[in-house]
Amino acid sequence: MAVITLNDETFEATTGQQATLLMITNGDDKLRGDFKTAFTKSADEQTNIVFGEVNPDKNPALAEQFNYQNKSLLIGWYRGEIVVRRSRPWGSDLPGAIQTMQDAIVPEDPTAESLLATISEDAFVKEKKEMTVLDKPMAVTDTSFEAEVINASNDIPVLVDFWAEWCGPCRMVAPILDKLAVEFAGQIRIAKVDTDKNPGLSQAFQIRSIPTIAAFKQGKLIFMQPGAFPEPAFRDLIQQIIDVEIPEEDEPADEPTPEQES
Repeated sequence: MAVITLNDETFEATTGQQATLLMITNGDDKLRGDFKTAFTKSADEQTNIVFGEVNPDKNPALAEQFNYQNKSLLIGWYRGEIVVRRSRPWGSDLPGAIQTMQDAIVPEDPTAESLLATISEDAFVKEKKEMTVLDKPMAVTDTSFEAEVINASNDIPVLVDFWAEWCGPCRMVAPILDKLAVEFAGQIRIAKVDTDKNPGLSQAFQIRSIPTIAAFKQGKLIFMQPGAFPEPAFRDLIQQIIDVEIPEEDEPADEPTPEQES
């Protein structure tokens, strides 16, 4: 199935109850070439997902509906809900988005409802959490840091603000991070650690001055520096974190056998 062009008038009728992946771009918002190639190729391969393209300049209703902000978007739309949202998507984002859409599709089998009812509440909460795009900083603690920062950074980079209520510079940083959390929603997660309430993390990362800004990607600490950065510096830092490639670790060599040693 080829990529189809959708507009304000045809969108609802065309998508209906179908799982739909949308590429929203006006052509001038730096859509990555690897993504467009992968998107077109996947459209030819998938049979139960509609692949559509929307020009936001010509379709203001859809641009407003999906909060287009002059940055190319990948939107997963199913039964009136956003299931996937990626800003300035990479080609590598597409397989996961397709899988998420496939997992969300409800079978037409009449027994589907009874089968879905057997899914545990914990599993449902976990799936819903994975699909949620955070657009504001989240508070993390000694107990939640590993899951919400280190493990989460395998899927999306995480910027961490170590702060405290009594810290004047921290109060200057807070509104900047609130703003950038919205601007970079779906591309990076911003977390906040109250150092007074989480002494374990303060000790583990040897926090001596606040605010201290750290960044994690693919489970690794890739940046850490104290200081209240101005907004342009934060924006540049976040973009570098998003763009940086983390090399895969080489697998350890096999231990030599006694024969090899001799």
